[in-house]
Amino acid sequence: MEKWRSLAAFHSRRRSSVLKDLVALTKPRIIRLNLFAAFGGFWVASRWEMDWMLLVWVLIGSTLTMASACVFNNYLDREMDTKMERTRNRALPTGRLRPSFVLGYGVVLGIAGLAVLFGLVNPLTGWLGILGIFVYVVIYTMWLKRSSTWSTSVGGVSGAMPPVIGYCAVTGQVDAGAWILFALLFLWQPPHFWSLAIRRVEEYRAAGFPVLPVVKGIERTKLQMVPYIALLLVASVFLYTYGYVGVVFLVLSVVIVGAWLLHALSGFRAKDTEKWAKADFLISVNYLLIMFLAMILDTNGA
Repeated sequence: MEKWRSLAAFHSRRRSSVLKDLVALTKPRIIRLNLFAAFGGFWVASRWEMDWMLLVWVLIGSTLTMASACVFNNYLDREMDTKMERTRNRALPTGRLRPSFVLGYGVVLGIAGLAVLFGLVNPLTGWLGILGIFVYVVIYTMWLKRSSTWSTSVGGVSGAMPPVIGYCAVTGQVDAGAWILFALLFLWQPPHFWSLAIRRVEEYRAAGFPVLPVVKGIERTKLQMVPYIALLLVASVFLYTYGYVGVVFLVLSVVIVGAWLLHALSGFRAKDTEKWAKADFLISVNYLLIMFLAMILDTNGA
């Protein structure tokens, strides 16, 4: 009897470990942040007249498609992940999951997510989902991430899809609002990632990833962050100018992006680069959360 109990306990722990790894492959932190952005885009387009069932399908479809892209990313990066401290304990580098199984898992998630977007939301959101997966998996992960410093900027196209999908689920078209929401996420991503890459520059160098701090140096990276943050301020103002949000959002965006820009500029005289980069990374994360919360609460009615 004791033997069977031990065996049952072992299989229970094994199932729990596999489930944990399957969830980790989808990069849940990234998904949570992007779902918040998708909700913000949906809310801006709805202007307080919410179709709650449609919102549910948008969030489910977006979650599955984003999860699929992240799983493919893990599958393709499995060998390079063994070279970085923060990634070497993932399920694939350690051999806890078979690559063929993970590949099938990503395919199933992608098919399910696109089926929801095409069938239960609208075809436009489905095509945007395909675009997001293609850019992230093929252009970013398979090509640019291994060969060019442009990987971060071009890869931002996929990261900017969630609010656009949320917005277009309501409008059924790509108009000025969709482009402004796209710009907000697209411009936010490079300086957000580069602040992390500066802190982890030696890990990226050892892994062979040609990120900007590795190829061009930290000072050049700090310089390149500045125009993205400045243009982010312009995009925030445009969202107000076109009447999608109110003055509260405008004031908050000017204050927070202005503070982020000043902090980015302070990096040129920072004595402790790692401390500065950590603070810059935290500012970028908090910016996104605060801005989308303000966007939701201060959306102008029709």
